Amino acid sequence: MEHQRANAAFSGSSAADTAKRSPEVSVVMPCLNEADTLGTCIEKAQQAMREHGIDGEIIVADNGSTDGSIEIAQRLGARVVRIAARGYGNALMGGIAAARGAFIIMGDADDSYDFGEIPRLVDKWREGHDLVQGCRLPAGGGRVLPGAMPWLHRWLGNPLFSFMVRRMYGAPIHDVYCGLRGFSRELYDRLNLRCTGMEFAVEMVIKSCMYGARIAEAPITLHPDGRTSHAPHLRTFRDGWRTVRFYLMYSPRWLFLIPGAVLIVLGVVGYALALPGIQVFGATLDVHTLLVASLAMLLGYQSLLFALFTKTFAITEGLMPRDRRLEAFFRHARLERGLLLGGASFLVGLGLIAVAWNRWRLADFGPLDYGSTMRLVIPGTTLAALGFQTVLSSFFVSILGMARK
Repeated sequence: MEHQRANAAFSGSSAADTAKRSPEVSVVMPCLNEADTLGTCIEKAQQAMREHGIDGEIIVADNGSTDGSIEIAQRLGARVVRIAARGYGNALMGGIAAARGAFIIMGDADDSYDFGEIPRLVDKWREGHDLVQGCRLPAGGGRVLPGAMPWLHRWLGNPLFSFMVRRMYGAPIHDVYCGLRGFSRELYDRLNLRCTGMEFAVEMVIKSCMYGARIAEAPITLHPDGRTSHAPHLRTFRDGWRTVRFYLMYSPRWLFLIPGAVLIVLGVVGYALALPGIQVFGATLDVHTLLVASLAMLLGYQSLLFALFTKTFAITEGLMPRDRRLEAFFRHARLERGLLLGGASFLVGLGLIAVAWNRWRLADFGPLDYGSTMRLVIPGTTLAALGFQTVLSSFFVSILGMARK
């Protein structure tokens, strides 16, 4: 009961009310051996909510601390939730699941974030925003104090990843990895977040964009890490790669569709130049160019199919929201149409190969004009392969789409 009384002291409610009510704001702090700074973070959050009349609670999502962090949190009136599964995302998901507030604020317990800035996030939420992203970088109005962020993160990692999330997903933010942010309970429940590691923060931003959430940015100041007993949990290159990987996995368009379209365009251009044997800058483009162009078309078509497969699977599994363009595609691209188109391409390809074979037969299976014959064999082989892929892919994508009905 001691921690309930302390919590009630800053929220302005009695201990009995605290146990029953649903506060307006829940502050969730993931914790793994943060005894150096946890107490300071809790006290700053309590003071900010008390001074601005915010009805709130503080939850410490402990990920297995052995340094007295749990006792510090309980002594100061925070509610401790023990999370057995290790990982930044796991800790936050466990803490958020236990939160009772309509607006949830998450922030690291290393004293690099000033929880006195909580009212800024709450004000943005009260204005009608679903996700309020803190921004440490000057590009979004934030400030990084000397020694608060490693050089590589400050000038390369965060700006690059933030640019990518703006370009790839249209996120209106400048600091995608800022760990101080707030979001509505309703939005969080809709997003169905799954990442258990550091990608949790990125997944939240990306999915918020996909689901049309109202996103705002709140400039904050980043302070030097206050911990002295251990180094930061972040691992620069490991977590950087995991971020890039996640960006690509959640964007079939950038991973498959755009590269595939580029390859197909290059293949078509190669065919247009190589079939008639056009010279470009003095170089004659012949059957070798035709063969490379066929490779580009096959790889490009395969990439487009993967974009379709991935998008369909992600939507049926709830990883992405529904897509009207994909639904329109399925209304027109039925299995039977795919089979007819693929079958026709396959037969035309075999027909071209048959013409080449017949020329060989007429030559008593002797030597042939290489340039002339390969202009039949290469397109024929390519069309047959594309047609066969289309037939198989039509069945496969139909199976994937069955759960959508």
